[in-house]
Amino acid sequence: MAQRFGGKFSPDGGQNDMRGIPAPTRHRLAGRPKWVTIAATPFLLAAFFQSPAGMVTDLSAFGMIAGGMWLTGEGLRAEAAYQIRRVARRPAIPRKLFGGIAAAAGLGLGAGEPGAWIGAGLIGAAGMALHWLAFGADPMRDKGISERDDFQMQRADRMIDEAQDYLDDMTRAIQRCGDRRLEARVAMFQSTVQDLFDHLRQDPGDLSAARRYLGVYLMGARDATVKFADLYSRRQDGAARQAYESFLDDLEKDFSAKLTHFLDGDRTDLDIEISVLRDRLAREGVRPSEPPAEPKPLQSQAAQTLDELVTEHHARDKTR
Repeated sequence: MAQRFGGKFSPDGGQNDMRGIPAPTRHRLAGRPKWVTIAATPFLLAAFFQSPAGMVTDLSAFGMIAGGMWLTGEGLRAEAAYQIRRVARRPAIPRKLFGGIAAAAGLGLGAGEPGAWIGAGLIGAAGMALHWLAFGADPMRDKGISERDDFQMQRADRMIDEAQDYLDDMTRAIQRCGDRRLEARVAMFQSTVQDLFDHLRQDPGDLSAARRYLGVYLMGARDATVKFADLYSRRQDGAARQAYESFLDDLEKDFSAKLTHFLDGDRTDLDIEISVLRDRLAREGVRPSEPPAEPKPLQSQAAQTLDELVTEHHARDKTR
């Protein structure tokens, strides 16, 4: 399907300005698994010129390497999503680790001689080490999550996963319109929602107050997006498009206001804690230190240069 592009010099002018659109999540090493798979194609090509046993061995070696690189690519995508978030759990499955094991086993199987298990094992171990050097390890620790009640954290993760499904449905629906500007607008709204997700991962105590936003509001946004995409893909209705964008604007403001309310509540709690602590220190006879007085600016009508101004200032301090 053709997609419409826009920019500063397009007919609709600045309306297609893509500034502020979140960049797609892509790991800097995302292209490497493809080249490793291409490098393993000799196993695939040579398999058809060997005996049945050799064919099965080479095809298995290529399949294991290709499958391992696919797992590694999935691990890189999970790591990229982990890195851009302020609060994130470690991936439940260490995909890069399993991908490295599969690729190393395929390399040892294809490069080793029949019956030479020691040599095949050494080749596989070398492939595992090279995989680790090329792609690194999976994230093994949660980021930005303090030690809390595990039940509450699991509850928050479950609700956020359900809300993420609504966002994914919105993305798939708006892509049917074939309009880059609409896709970018939905991505901006989803970025605001992701900020709320990050806050709830870090502070699941606010989950009850955000339940309506994760459920009813996002479900309504999903349903409205699906209906709009069905209508707009059949008929380019400008009024429907304007109404949909206004709907997203209002919904995004509501999500931003809710997140701001949560953050202001945290700030209020901090101010209360500081006030209580200061009262306790005052009852124990500890007075808070006063901030240092700001030095008076150097001013003089007689001094004509900076050296004269400094000299006159020091002389005035000595007379005091």
